[in-house]
Amino acid sequence: MTKRTFLFSMLGAAGGLAAAKQMGFLKAVTPMNANESQVIVRLLDAKGALTPPQVVPKVVKSQKAWKAVLTEEQFRVSREEGTEHAFCGVFHDNHKEGVYTCVGCGLPLFRSDAKFDSGTGWPSFFQPVAAENVSSKYDRSYGMMRSEIHCTRCASHLGHVFNDGPKPTSLRYCINSAALDFHENGAKPAREKIIFGAGCFWGVEATFAQVKGVTGTRVGYSGGIPKNPSYQDVCTHTTGHAEVVEVEYDPAQTSIDALLDVFWENHDPTDRRRVGPDFGGQYRSAVFFNKPEQETAARASAARWEAAGKFSGPVTTEIALATPFYAAEEYHQKYFLKHGGGSCRIP
Repeated sequence: MTKRTFLFSMLGAAGGLAAAKQMGFLKAVTPMNANESQVIVRLLDAKGALTPPQVVPKVVKSQKAWKAVLTEEQFRVSREEGTEHAFCGVFHDNHKEGVYTCVGCGLPLFRSDAKFDSGTGWPSFFQPVAAENVSSKYDRSYGMMRSEIHCTRCASHLGHVFNDGPKPTSLRYCINSAALDFHENGAKPAREKIIFGAGCFWGVEATFAQVKGVTGTRVGYSGGIPKNPSYQDVCTHTTGHAEVVEVEYDPAQTSIDALLDVFWENHDPTDRRRVGPDFGGQYRSAVFFNKPEQETAARASAARWEAAGKFSGPVTTEIALATPFYAAEEYHQKYFLKHGGGSCRIP
């Protein structure tokens, strides 16, 4: 990504547009898509290093679905192209080391080592994590022509970029805190969580509860729209929720790769609408990640298992940023432990 891509942020709309056309600056910086439903981005591995460019699905949701997972301010900024008040965002004065990700889909966007104090009252960065992850379009509002930037994967509005930043890029990415999440660098916490969907949650929970290093499991619902759904609500197949298991684990005793191996071994991830005898989106195969490295691990693990010919077809598992998890009714928790019985799984 070059300074030329984002020049003329404060030009008048008419004159600026003519000048930009003459000088050849109206080429969008959006990465080339694999197709209309996919984009090319870079993720971060467990060491914080960039992956090679890879094709991932776009994240597309209805306004209703976005409202279900974002706060009012996050929705106003990221989905309605709003701007938060200067010096009011939670990250404008954040000096911790880490990675800033998209509030909508979890895509890594900026690192703390590219952050600087611009004096404007908004978080400012001189470059993104990867050029592929941040895209632009021209914003002609307020009688100016500016470069508005957004998340490549989910199109969340982030802010604007200007050509008055520090070296080495001389760019200033002026970002709304409400469009970001932050993951601090440092030692791994004593416990981490990830959410798996693999059909009937009774059997999935029973399977993960036996894995060394797993310190807790809860069955519940995630990935849908209504808040606090009941089992009866989810069974209507109208809420969008999947039956899932929230797995808490000790990173010192097990790895995300080991948990993913258990996940793949215990269900067929090749049918979007069926797992074993269970049919419908409620039973879909899903990995809902909380951290960038969990997503990277999940996509790499799926690719390995698929390439090894472990499945009857391509993996269709939904791999997405975790949305609110709603614990299921108590009678569903540890169901096989309470009542006996085997697994819901059909090989």
